[in-house]
Amino acid sequence: MDYPAPVSRLIDELRKLPGIGPKSAQRIAFHLLRGTREDASRLSEAIAALLDGIRMCSVCNAVTDREVCAHCSDPARSDRTICVVEEPHDVIAVEKTRDFRGRYHVLHGALSPLQGIGPDELRVQGLLDRVGAGGVEEVILATSPTVEGEATAVYLARLLKPLGVRVTRIAMGVPVGSDLEWADEVTMAKALEGRREY
Repeated sequence: MDYPAPVSRLIDELRKLPGIGPKSAQRIAFHLLRGTREDASRLSEAIAALLDGIRMCSVCNAVTDREVCAHCSDPARSDRTICVVEEPHDVIAVEKTRDFRGRYHVLHGALSPLQGIGPDELRVQGLLDRVGAGGVEEVILATSPTVEGEATAVYLARLLKPLGVRVTRIAMGVPVGSDLEWADEVTMAKALEGRREY
């Protein structure tokens, strides 16, 4: 069915968002149509403010509204440990544990030759500079447990180990609360590989 041009344009733009398919884009567009002009203005202003007011931290590449993010400027955090993540939202996932008190480094992606993402497209040099400056004892590679995330972790480990820093990888395996019978063989192998003393 052909929608009026403004509706079709909005649906096309919404479909570009991650996780939004054609049906979801249509539902959102028609939800917005039921709203008021003020609702639409607040949404467009929030998007514009996001793009105008957000930048990357000059130290770790996390998203922030100032030159240096809250994690990098917090004097209570340790400079001896850096946790490397793929995307800015991964920082929040680690922070939710309330266990990590070190610093972060955000790569803004993972190695993916099929998608044209090589080492030059990632923010690796800043990490190497930070480690090379001294004071860092451990780098935790917290990339995703995907082929791309694993390749990125292996690549970074090869670059970091010659710098004399301890390089560790986050453990992966069976999620808490699930049954072993539902774990696939790769997940189970990772869980056995990452086992620890009890």
